[in-house]
Amino acid sequence: MLPTVDVVTEPGTDLDAAVLAVGVHAPPSEADTDPPSPTPLAIDVATAAGLDLTGELTAAGFGGGVGEVLRIPTRGAIAAPTLLAVGLGPQADTDLEVLRRAAAAAVGACERVASLALAFTGAVADAPVDRVVEALAEGALLGAYRFHAYRTDAPPFELTEVLVHVDEGDAPAATAAVTTARATAGAAILVRDLVNTPPQDKRPPALADRVVAEVADVPVDVRVLDERELADGGYGGILGVGQGSAHPPRLVELSYAPADAERHVVLVGKGITFDTGGISLKPSASMETMKTDMAGAATVAAVVRAAAELALPVRITGLLALAENMPSGSATRVSDVLTLRGGTTVEVTNTDAEGRLVMGDALVHGSELHPDAIVDVATLTGAAVVALGDRIGVVIADDDDLAEAILAAGDTVGEPHWRLPLGTREYGDRVEGAIADLKNAGGREAGAIFAALFLHRFVGDGIPWAHLDVAGTAWTSTANGYQGVGATGVPARTLLAWLRSPLT
Repeated sequence: MLPTVDVVTEPGTDLDAAVLAVGVHAPPSEADTDPPSPTPLAIDVATAAGLDLTGELTAAGFGGGVGEVLRIPTRGAIAAPTLLAVGLGPQADTDLEVLRRAAAAAVGACERVASLALAFTGAVADAPVDRVVEALAEGALLGAYRFHAYRTDAPPFELTEVLVHVDEGDAPAATAAVTTARATAGAAILVRDLVNTPPQDKRPPALADRVVAEVADVPVDVRVLDERELADGGYGGILGVGQGSAHPPRLVELSYAPADAERHVVLVGKGITFDTGGISLKPSASMETMKTDMAGAATVAAVVRAAAELALPVRITGLLALAENMPSGSATRVSDVLTLRGGTTVEVTNTDAEGRLVMGDALVHGSELHPDAIVDVATLTGAAVVALGDRIGVVIADDDDLAEAILAAGDTVGEPHWRLPLGTREYGDRVEGAIADLKNAGGREAGAIFAALFLHRFVGDGIPWAHLDVAGTAWTSTANGYQGVGATGVPARTLLAWLRSPLT
């Protein structure tokens, strides 16, 4: 259970919380021997408590690095029994992403207390209060996330309340910012929940049902195509990938269509609920995290839900291409030819390059809706991981404005991406098939680009398109700031920041 997040305006000395967290900046450089610098609010609170805060920090060897924490008892001098100094790094480098990480660090240090107050007013120079509060609330909620659904004896987590301190005049804007943060962080948390769920509990029909339930309380219409409807509609990619499983595939269409919509965006998500590689079987070790292969679909579902919660003036159609890629007597074979929606034929040269097959069907479906833009999200290629690791996502697009808008949105929310070229002139001929229109796999070189070129063949002419390959960023094996080990929720907040941004 996540803690509640609320805005408070009482003076820091009167905040009724078990722990009061304040910010401390590090010296400008590692070579600087000056002591760390508490924010003015931190100094005021410490002075009221009779503490020499700088002295306490220096004595403890506290350097002020981002996320560094130090507990200092107040001995009843102020309402909060404990003051928590939280490092913000050098003041010149302190930005909203630092605040997210600081809030998450404070939450992590307070697992065994009931309440925490965050008092970081003025920590980021010239930042609007709503942006500061949104960052703090997001960091607190994301940092509080724990996936214990399958634990018989879950570790205790007693924090139930997070209070964000602001000046009284800023309360209305801050309250609205917390509401926004609940939706944006909630989207990332829903993605984490869906991705972390074991594969036996999210096979395509079950995952489709879960998504239907998740949007039941928001103004989103749902259509689920089962295997018969997929066959009637010519969705040969989704059917071909899913035919080796005893649990048939699904295509889920989510539609959020507000009356004041300024544009129509189609989001397409890869939803391979477990990827064995099919007949092109993966080594066992390579399957260990393949429950994550539906992260794109989870992202799309969560973004549509959050957009509806926030009442964004954007029409959004979300398409979730769900299949389980299993080897069996009925599985697609290497060298089989599939006919995707719209009639394009594809020779399957590698059944482990299955995501692009289900995405091809969904991209044609989305193009038939004539949107203003299509963005797809997929854990698509190991090449993306080799190129950029697990903390930077890949963006490939055929439209410069769309690519730049997504890159800027990712930077805003602390989910960095890097644009790779589409390379149509250089590599476009490599997706051509020998006995069919296309082939689904090439060599090891430019693997992420080859996959994007394949997808691009299924996007309607003239529709701006961007592809987000999150094979590296959807999952992490090492905790990092407000991302614990496991599913990260990336890039849900990036897409929401893009959808929230005004048209240019």
